[in-house]
Amino acid sequence: MKKNHTILYHTRILLGMLLVTVALPACEVDDISDPNNPTIESVLENATVDDLNNLVVGTEAGMRNVLGTYYDDVSVIGREVYRFSGADPRFTSDLLGFGSATLDNNTFYTTNPWAARYRVVKNTNTLIGAVNNTALVTDTQKQGYLGFAKTIKAHQLLMNLTLMNENGIRIDVDDINNLGPIVDKAAALEAIASLLDEAQGHLQNSGSEFAFPLSDGFIGFNKPETFLEFNRALAARVAVYRSNFQDALTALDNSFLELNDNFERGVYYVFSTAPGDQLNPLFFARNATGEVRLAHPGFVADATPGDDRLSKVALRDAPATQSGLTSKYDVALYDSNVDPVPIIRNEELILIYAEAKIQTGQLQDAVDALNIIRTGHGLQPYSGPVTQAALIDEMLRQRRYSLYFEGHRWIDMRRYNRLDQLPIDRPGDDVWVNFPIPFSELSV
Repeated sequence: MKKNHTILYHTRILLGMLLVTVALPACEVDDISDPNNPTIESVLENATVDDLNNLVVGTEAGMRNVLGTYYDDVSVIGREVYRFSGADPRFTSDLLGFGSATLDNNTFYTTNPWAARYRVVKNTNTLIGAVNNTALVTDTQKQGYLGFAKTIKAHQLLMNLTLMNENGIRIDVDDINNLGPIVDKAAALEAIASLLDEAQGHLQNSGSEFAFPLSDGFIGFNKPETFLEFNRALAARVAVYRSNFQDALTALDNSFLELNDNFERGVYYVFSTAPGDQLNPLFFARNATGEVRLAHPGFVADATPGDDRLSKVALRDAPATQSGLTSKYDVALYDSNVDPVPIIRNEELILIYAEAKIQTGQLQDAVDALNIIRTGHGLQPYSGPVTQAALIDEMLRQRRYSLYFEGHRWIDMRRYNRLDQLPIDRPGDDVWVNFPIPFSELSV
């Protein structure tokens, strides 16, 4: 992407984030009246393209908020990483169920991810309301904004649902003075799938170009036709979470799936050192002390020799130990604090394809897909039994190594009722199934 586009994007982040700051989580409402700054009310009537574009950029920027905590939550509980902190022992106590510790419904690892995602949801709702109440953009342009807003809204709701699981989430938060109920997991997944389908319809009617800019994380997906492929990729992820495997295959047909080793193609969160922007919160320098993320020792111990995915961790100069936990390996997915973080990429789509083929009885297709993953990472083709049970084992193993520290292991093992197979590193530790609904939501 051209440099001047990037400069424009980061300038718009500053404007867009002003709108994000007034897009508060479900139960936090402030009255903001400042004629020098934009407010929600100022864009809800006859918004211009610039108004709407600031909302788009602010929405995308806000998607990155509290990502570090979200990934720590799912990856520590999923026994992919240890998160050692000199300032907060709860990463090794609460998240791992050490002793009598349980997950707290009123602390940062629960409340901050929840609030951050709902801030973005609020921004998408504001964008939808503004689009539906302006005569200053064309109908075709409106369809593009709505397709973007509903796709991102679905993604953000899904992230909160992956934490809360059976405890459910709120879907209807459009009216902050009259919030909808917390709905159960099945109803939430159905609503998220419906949002993605609604967005698909909008995107199919949004012409050949969006009226708004997207960041470099959407290179190759910044037009309606290709953004729709991103939408369908997310729909495939949701379909396997619902065990709707034929629906997953249908969504994949319209996604950016490529059955080859172009594993990294996809949509990403991006970061920079530009003023007002954010750095990659998942990056820690290797051999750091104090604040570190370490690979769970099982990731290396269980790997097949020759698997190049072991490069996702790096041997430390000296082991790190905290609270009876020790690892010799740093998490090493990122080389710098501006490296992009995947939202969804082709390697995951290949594995979704393999899973859906297994579950629909098309076992040889599944083997072929799994072999793309295996040989693409320096392994020999699969030689085990071609049965559904054996291929599920193989698929979960490949997901473990291909999608390491991308937010999937805990969810995958939970989907297949295998949480009891995750390692317990200290006597009495627990593997949690759900996060609790935040305390602030219980009185609403």
